[in-house]
Amino acid sequence: MDKSQRKKTQKKLKKTQNGSGIVILCAVIAALVAVLLMVFVARGLGRSAGMYDDTAGDRAASGNQIADEDAEKLSEGAADTEGETISGAAAIENPIYADITVEGYGTITVAMDAAAAPVTVLNFITLAEEGFYDGLTFHRIIDGFMMQGGDPEGTGLGGSDETILGEFAANGYDNPLSHIRGAISMARSQDYNSASSQFFIVQSDSTYLDGQYAAFGYVTSGMEYVDQICKDAKPTDGNGSIAKEDQPVITSIVIWQE
Repeated sequence: MDKSQRKKTQKKLKKTQNGSGIVILCAVIAALVAVLLMVFVARGLGRSAGMYDDTAGDRAASGNQIADEDAEKLSEGAADTEGETISGAAAIENPIYADITVEGYGTITVAMDAAAAPVTVLNFITLAEEGFYDGLTFHRIIDGFMMQGGDPEGTGLGGSDETILGEFAANGYDNPLSHIRGAISMARSQDYNSASSQFFIVQSDSTYLDGQYAAFGYVTSGMEYVDQICKDAKPTDGNGSIAKEDQPVITSIVIWQE
């Protein structure tokens, strides 16, 4: 190969290497953007959406604090739902209902699925029947996404005295309930087993939360109140935080079954 041919070959190689470098750089940037988006969503329903700062009260999530035998009783006789996806109250067998009354709005009725999330449902029933939720508020509301409440501190950092097992796929638990409009689910921190009393009601389909949060039922009536509460909300920041004096109040949560 003479000198002129060698120079032409070297120029071609240099162009090819430069082009490959640009492609690789673009791929790396795209991957970083995807990771940042995932972290943003997780923190949104975690840090302030969800539960505790690990330094606040030092609540250790050592697993399910609700008696396993009680959870099993709730799910006895239920159909095997492994591998299926449930999207709506009509698919729930033997539902247990919760009437969530919000001051100035009305009653939001939820059908809970004890077969899909027995620990979560039992925890919610126990707190409701103890009157834990009476007088608490919805402290985080994002119109077009969801409304979250059940925090005794009204800040996103509080809960009850117990934490429960996270019943969702990322935590090794098969939960077929999807986060479509009307779903009720548990908020948590980065710790999968940190859910306690805080819950959220999904206003618009948010199926990207499936497998990451423990959905446990669906609204059967009163969805118009969810829409109105979200519409009326005046968040003080981009995370949906509501000023204490503007937080909608939960008058009561009544449990019943047909």
